Amino acid sequence: MKTRSYSHLIIPFSIIIHLTIINGTLFIMTPDTYYNIPSILYYNISWLIITYSLNFYPTARKEKFMTNIKKVLYLYVIYGMAYFSWFGIRAIQPKDIQYHVLIFLIICALLTIYRVIFYAFIRNYRLSGGNYVNVVVIGRDKNLKKIRKVFDNPYYGYRYCGFFDDSQSESPTYLGNIIDCFKYIIDNRVDEVYCTAAKLSRSDLQNLINFADNNLIKLKIIPDNKDIYTAAMTVQKYDKIPVLDLRTVPLEADFGRMAKRVFDVVFSSVVIITLLSWLVPLLYVLIKLESPGPLFFTQKRHGLKRQTFNCIKFRSMTCNGEANLKMATKNDRRVTKIGRILRKTSIDELPQFFNVFMGDMSVVGPRPHMEQHTSDYEISVDKYLVRHFVKPGITGLAQIKGYRGEILKPSDILNRIRLDILYVEKWSFLLDFKIIFLTIFNAFRGEEKAY
Repeated sequence: MKTRSYSHLIIPFSIIIHLTIINGTLFIMTPDTYYNIPSILYYNISWLIITYSLNFYPTARKEKFMTNIKKVLYLYVIYGMAYFSWFGIRAIQPKDIQYHVLIFLIICALLTIYRVIFYAFIRNYRLSGGNYVNVVVIGRDKNLKKIRKVFDNPYYGYRYCGFFDDSQSESPTYLGNIIDCFKYIIDNRVDEVYCTAAKLSRSDLQNLINFADNNLIKLKIIPDNKDIYTAAMTVQKYDKIPVLDLRTVPLEADFGRMAKRVFDVVFSSVVIITLLSWLVPLLYVLIKLESPGPLFFTQKRHGLKRQTFNCIKFRSMTCNGEANLKMATKNDRRVTKIGRILRKTSIDELPQFFNVFMGDMSVVGPRPHMEQHTSDYEISVDKYLVRHFVKPGITGLAQIKGYRGEILKPSDILNRIRLDILYVEKWSFLLDFKIIFLTIFNAFRGEEKAY
């Protein structure tokens, strides 16, 4: 069984260490110019803005100490300019400019030492078997040996399981014909599949793309001239061999995921403290007066990577045995009078900010579906599971575009999934803010929903 991965903590930990080095050095060596709120905010926020602009923190699996050393030097130069600009902004005349040059050089030296320690730790951790991914190759050609050099380097954390090819081989890593790969990939929890395009037909490649999307597996293609492209494609190099990553998800980058998580925690905390703190006891009385039963309705739904969680809502129906099987419909008799108001204004969804705070959901993302509906749609709707590459949200792109509520015809769910996948591939903070604004606007309009 694969051990639990803590790789998502690497970037937050690095940011904390970097800011600790900067703040600690400035506090000890120059308290007269540092120890005030504007300076503290400036030095920290400028670091975060510059590193974000340089895309400094996302760390590729194949990255070593020297891989992005130019980017490190750019960071030091730009942050150095920001550091000394502060004296001009604040109209401060430092007593000894040479002393401040020394301070900045010490900061750079400490950051570099941490970088050395960081990559040494990652190397030893992967050598000991941690932070690995299982990979297989489909189709054998001359490039396989070159890519194997990357896979066989324990520093990178790959575990090469073998290859599939229709040409029989005596190699100990030969796993069988290409048709056998699908069952093997599922049974052995393969994380990434590398496909040699020259050994497969266009239809075979398309089948693999669909299989990967429908099973939450990363597919990467060693290209030829078959023109297999997607809107979310990026190109990486494995020992000078170009490899196409067909499903790049912006929120898989550690910095973006961490920044979105920070926003979710702050936003949900504000809602819980300022709104739910008084709304919960008020609705407890109103809901209890109309019908017996609990204040909250919890339901098993699928989230990130198809993991199950308890989705929380204010109860808007009378207690019934069909709640986990049958989606609400227009004029549904199960909906109470107060429940109709809650659903029309989307107030019934507000307890999901507890889900956001606990990390099961995000403020914005594809809406989570009932377990039964996920089981049905992943079979009937192509690429349905792509939406599970990110956390589900209280609101999403499909909802503000009008695809919400009861599924009356096949095009309803198809358009919803199309927009969910678009969000997964094109996520940005600007898009999130737009969705939140339009959601609030639509809530005031009072459009009733069915689910």
